Amino acid sequence: MACDATWPALPYEEWHDTYATLHLWSQVVGKVALALAPPLNHCWGVAMRVTARGLSTGTLPSGSRSFTLEFDFIEHVLKIACTDGGSRFVRLAPRSVADFYRAVMDALGEMGLSVHIWPVAVEMPSPVRLDEDTSHHSYDASWAQRFWRILVQVERAFAAWRCGYVGKSSPVNFFWGSFDLAVTRFSGRRAPPREGPAFERDAYSHEVISHGFWPGSAPLLEPAFYAYAVPSPAGLPDAPVRPPGAYFHAALGEFVLPYDTVRKAPSPDDALRAFLQSTWQQAAELGGWNRAELERTPPPRHAQPG
Repeated sequence: MACDATWPALPYEEWHDTYATLHLWSQVVGKVALALAPPLNHCWGVAMRVTARGLSTGTLPSGSRSFTLEFDFIEHVLKIACTDGGSRFVRLAPRSVADFYRAVMDALGEMGLSVHIWPVAVEMPSPVRLDEDTSHHSYDASWAQRFWRILVQVERAFAAWRCGYVGKSSPVNFFWGSFDLAVTRFSGRRAPPREGPAFERDAYSHEVISHGFWPGSAPLLEPAFYAYAVPSPAGLPDAPVRPPGAYFHAALGEFVLPYDTVRKAPSPDDALRAFLQSTWQQAAELGGWNRAELERTPPPRHAQPG
């Protein structure tokens, strides 16, 4: 499956089985980070980052040593690299989630990096035990690599757009629970108290306007960009946004721009930037954010692919 396009197609139906398995594998790795990373606000310490080869945890402490776990979608391995020079590789290939879980835990144990995690998937409608799941076992290397290459382009665009903001802003994070790439702006004001799991209360302790890319799941079975505000200001669902094709998804409670609309646009970068900027402006204005104090004027130029 050759794919040289900068913004390649990612049809949900065709790569769904690989997507489902990879999502659960990422939760195994993410839960290792959750067990060891310092509790940085808004769950940033346990998120992954896009790298030149795939997706990686941050540097995780283990006694006097530290290590990282990186999904390498070029060589198709999970690389565990330790500051003492040791490393192990777990093969990314058709294998069950339970088998992947055992391989990762065995590799960590061999390196003297044993860690205990709660082996139950999160943020999924039907959680499974990661150490017992044998129903998810698909891995098509070409689809996994294609997804990562899309993340590289999205991360580039998000990182460039982030530079127009001088208020508090998140890094461009990949969240393994929801399996999305996101960047978030903060107003500096506390949000109303929120019910729900502890990680959600932490994530939304302050007012946010968030943007991201998601490969899709019910009720939206296609890859898409999204935008939302917490708390959501009155009138936001009816606010006009750009580019054509962007709309407010009532069931999700957020603005959506299908990925196919972006990749088929004359300039995908311009289409994505229009979505980011217009949804931000509408949410910030309606939410009473102090844009004059929070934005650069003029904003920096948006990076274009070479």
